Amino acid sequence: MAPQTEIAALWEAFFQTVTAWTGLRPDREQQARFRLLLEEVLRWNQRMHLTGHRTPEDVLVYHFLDSLSLLAVLPPPQGVRLADVGTGPGFPGLPLKILRPDLRLTLFEASTKMARFLDHVLERLALPDVTLVVERVERAARQPEHRERYDWAVARGVAPLPTLVEYLLPLVRPGGRAVAYKGRRAQEEAQAAQYAVQVLGGEIERVLPVTVPQLPAARALVVLRKVQPTPARYPRKPGIPAKRPLAPGRKP
Repeated sequence: MAPQTEIAALWEAFFQTVTAWTGLRPDREQQARFRLLLEEVLRWNQRMHLTGHRTPEDVLVYHFLDSLSLLAVLPPPQGVRLADVGTGPGFPGLPLKILRPDLRLTLFEASTKMARFLDHVLERLALPDVTLVVERVERAARQPEHRERYDWAVARGVAPLPTLVEYLLPLVRPGGRAVAYKGRRAQEEAQAAQYAVQVLGGEIERVLPVTVPQLPAARALVVLRKVQPTPARYPRKPGIPAKRPLAPGRKP
């Protein structure tokens, strides 16, 4: 097979997989945006380490398809305000936004290196209703424009769950959801985070195993429901949630 033929076959298989798995068939504009996002990730990866996955096949599976697993729990299109915390080069937020244009997406990323890429790729993709916040989320979550303003907040591979919930729940309005993408230890992490979740105004709604096509590793979504406002003292100063995760008997 010629390289162009191989690429065309790769994309056709990807779009067929997305359609069969999610029930959503990307239209021409969405297909073009998926292609552009992949091209930019691969191109920038040659001079800047965005991800350890460097082949088109790996990026499509480990980043694009894995990101889309949130659709297993996300409500039908209704303009959900979604915060993607620690998005890195735009995962899971950008693949979700491409396939679900109704989402009102805010990307939180503290790394200036990643922010340079995101600035560039957002300009190329020309997606409406996407905001980039280059800020530690511990600071951003104390700002009125972000605190408890989101319907959903998600994070993928950012931190252990007892730490992660202190990043996510302060962003979510009461009645909203926070979701952590996790692996085979999802249930164990959920149990370890129960105290932190309760302190921050949430409850563990469910731990949902998901099967991502072509991805051999076990995956699960830990879904938290925000049941009451987060106390004003949280999140703590940058770095503290990672150093001292909330736990019974531990000084906050």
